[in-house]
Amino acid sequence: MNSKGLDYTILTIAIIGAINWGLVGFFKLDLVAFLFGQMTILSRIVYATVGLCGLYLISMYGRVRDIVQ
Repeated sequence: MNSKGLDYTILTIAIIGAINWGLVGFFKLDLVAFLFGQMTILSRIVYATVGLCGLYLISMYGRVRDIVQ
């Protein structure tokens, strides 16, 4: 099964989440909370989606190793 499109979409979401964490660390600016409110249902959905994408990307380690060999 070719999941290249899904992989790129999930990787993009995880990168956006990483940028948000960088903003929190460097500037104390939580962009998700700024845009959607502090712990509203919408912001929690965004945080949960980024977290699930990160968990999915763990599986990429095995697939990258298979491609390289």
